[in-house]
Amino acid sequence: MSIDELQLEEIPAEKQHLRILIANERAERLELLSRVVVEMGHTCIARELNVEEVGQLTRQERPDVALVGLGESSEHALDHITRIVQESTCPVIALLHTDDTEFVTEAAKRGIFAYITHGEPSEIQSAIDIVLRRFADFHNLEGAFGRRAVIERAKGILMERHGVPDKDGFYLLRRHSQTTGLKVLDIAQAILDTHLLLPQRPNEAASGSALD
Repeated sequence: MSIDELQLEEIPAEKQHLRILIANERAERLELLSRVVVEMGHTCIARELNVEEVGQLTRQERPDVALVGLGESSEHALDHITRIVQESTCPVIALLHTDDTEFVTEAAKRGIFAYITHGEPSEIQSAIDIVLRRFADFHNLEGAFGRRAVIERAKGILMERHGVPDKDGFYLLRRHSQTTGLKVLDIAQAILDTHLLLPQRPNEAASGSALD
């Protein structure tokens, strides 16, 4: 993703606070990235000069996202990207200070969440800001899908075990939420947790035996 592409994106009004790990083999770049991240209202939880240590560091620090500077257009830099993405426990955004189109294309194939191609501080800040906002939106959307999946599974249990029609499942969850003051998601999760503790019904046990 180049800065030109990034500038076409709409920037949401709200900005989520993120815990960010930054890495760059050039100390002055590391300092610049740290300052940019903090000025944008995020927290820089760790800084690393050795990009080879990024994967392990993400497992220790558990950041929301890793921001990794890789300035050189080389196979060595691509190997770094591959290793970082494979070992990291969070999305990785790469800063590629190069105009080498072939290198940028290859880097994008290595599994990074996004990349930024420029070296000017002002444009770096603008591009990082947009990418981080995009990541925050993606993170929120991913969470929304997860919440919906929990509620849908809870509705399925109500239908299967209690004969509740599909159209009434969410209504029952919402009514219980209003009565108890609990969130619909918490009620749905409680149904899932309880379901795991309940003994199998005869027809479920028979199905399980048939599959053994």
